[in-house]
Amino acid sequence: MFNYKYLARAHLEGFDNYKYMSKDTSPLSVYVMHPFWNKVVEIVPKWVAPNVLTFSGFLLTVLDFLLLSYYDYDYLAASSRSQNETTTEPLNGHVEAIPQSLWYLLAAFLFLAYTLDGIDGKQARRTQTSGPLGELFDHGLDSYSVFFIPACLYSIFGRLDFSIAPIRMYYIMWNLLLNFYISHWEKYNTGVLFLPWGYDFSMWTSTFVFLWTGLKGTGFYKRYLFGSYTLANAFEWLIYGTGVFTNLPVAVYNIYLSYKLRTGKMRSTWEALRPLWSLLSMFAVSSLWVHHSQRLPDCDPRILFLLIGTLFSNVACRLIVSQMSNQRCEAVNWLLWPLTAAASVSLAFPHYELVAFYGLTALTVAAHIHYGTCVVRQMCDHFRISCFHIKQRAD
Repeated sequence: MFNYKYLARAHLEGFDNYKYMSKDTSPLSVYVMHPFWNKVVEIVPKWVAPNVLTFSGFLLTVLDFLLLSYYDYDYLAASSRSQNETTTEPLNGHVEAIPQSLWYLLAAFLFLAYTLDGIDGKQARRTQTSGPLGELFDHGLDSYSVFFIPACLYSIFGRLDFSIAPIRMYYIMWNLLLNFYISHWEKYNTGVLFLPWGYDFSMWTSTFVFLWTGLKGTGFYKRYLFGSYTLANAFEWLIYGTGVFTNLPVAVYNIYLSYKLRTGKMRSTWEALRPLWSLLSMFAVSSLWVHHSQRLPDCDPRILFLLIGTLFSNVACRLIVSQMSNQRCEAVNWLLWPLTAAASVSLAFPHYELVAFYGLTALTVAAHIHYGTCVVRQMCDHFRISCFHIKQRAD
C-alpha cells in the first residue's frame, strides 16, 4: 500500500548530490533562539533520531488543532454569551466556552513544537545523521503546520461579534500559505533558502497570544480599537502587512540578484515561474467555488481550512522534492482535477455540494498522507537508513 514509487531515479540521483544552503538573518533567531536551542539540544540523548523530534513537534501542532476542534469546532465558542446579556460592551456577561486553562496548554504545546523544530537540525549534526531526508521531512511537515496554527488562532476571535467572517479568514489562510511557498519558490531558483524573519516572530506572537487569552479570556478581544475597527481587523491587516506584501518583493529581489550575479539556477523566465502555476490554479478554483457556493465557507470553515491546507502542503512538498533533487517542478498538481470536479458538481448540483466537499477532503488527506509516507520510505530505502531510528555505527 505504501510502496508506490513517486520518485524517479533522476530524483534519487539528485538527492545524492544535494547540498543544503540557507541564510538566517533574523535577529530573534540569531541572537536569541539559536543560543537557546544550542543549550536545549544538549539535553536530548544522542540515540534520539532527529526525525523523531521533527515529527513530535508536528504532532503537537496537530494536537492543538484537535483540542480546539473539540471545544470550538464551528468557531462560535468565543462568541458565546449569556442569554440575558443585552449590552455590546466587551467582557460584560461573556461566557467562556473554552476552558481558560486550555490556552496555557496550547501555548506550551506550540512553544515546544517550535523548540523541537529548532533543534532537530542541530541534533542531526550532533549525531552525524544530517542528510536530504531530514530536510525534506522537516520542511514537508512545516508546509502542513502552516495552516494548523492560524486555524487555532481563529478560535480566539471567533466568527461573529467583533471578528472577521470565515471568508476573510479563508484569504488570510491563503496569504500565509503563499508566504511559505514563496520562500521555497525562491530557493527553487536561487538554490538558497532565505529563512524569513516572520517565522520566529509569528511563533513567539502566537505563543504569547495563547498565554494572554488564558489570562484574560476571549472576551478581551471583543472591543473596538477606534471607530468600527476591532482587534480582529488589526490581526487581519498585520498578517497581510507582514506576509506576501513584504516577503514577495524580497524574494523577487533575491532571485533577480541570483540572475545578475549568475549564482542561481539560471532558468528561463517560464521555467522560473513554473512552480507558481500549480498553486495559483488551486487557489483560483477553490476561491471560485467558495465565492459561488451556497454553503461554503460558513457551513464548515474548519474542514475548509483543512482542505486548502492539505492541498497546499501536497503542492509545496512536491516543489521541495523538485528543488532538492534539482529536477523540473510540475506545472499542475493532479489534485487540481478532483478539486475542479468537486467544485463543478457543487455549483451545478448544490444539493450534492456537501457530499463532494467532504469526499474531496477525505481523498486529499488520504492522498497526501500516502504521498508523504511513500516518499519517505523510498528515500529510506535509497539511503539505507531508518526514518525514526539511528543505526549503530561500528567502532
